[in-house]
Amino acid sequence: MTGGTIGVHTQQKVNNFMNQLIQNVRIEEKQPESTPLEKPVSEKSLQNAVNGMNDVVSSANTHLKFEYHDRLNEYYVTIVDDITQEVVKEIPAKKFLDMHADMAEFMGLLVDKKA
Repeated sequence: MTGGTIGVHTQQKVNNFMNQLIQNVRIEEKQPESTPLEKPVSEKSLQNAVNGMNDVVSSANTHLKFEYHDRLNEYYVTIVDDITQEVVKEIPAKKFLDMHADMAEFMGLLVDKKA
C-alpha cells in the first residue's frame, strides 16, 4: 500500500474544490468570510457541491471498497486505483487494525492468566 502521488494529487484537488465551494457559498449567501453561516445552505448550493465532489472523485480513477476485518469484526475502507487495481489507501490502515487485534488478544491472555 502506498500513499503515492495519486492519493496526494486527489487530496489536493479535493481541498482546492472545497475551498472554491466555500467561497462560492459565501458569495451566493452574501456572507462575509469572518462570520459563520447562520441560515441553511440552499438546496441549489448543496446540489452543486455534491455534483462537484462526484466530478472530483470520478476524475481520480479510484473507487472505494469496504473490507471486513475478521479478528475485530469491523469494516474498513480501501481506496483502489481503477487502472492498476492497487490499493492507494486504507482507512484505517489494516496494519493498525491487525496491531489492535494482537494487543486485544494479548490483553485477553494476560487477564485470563491472572484471573
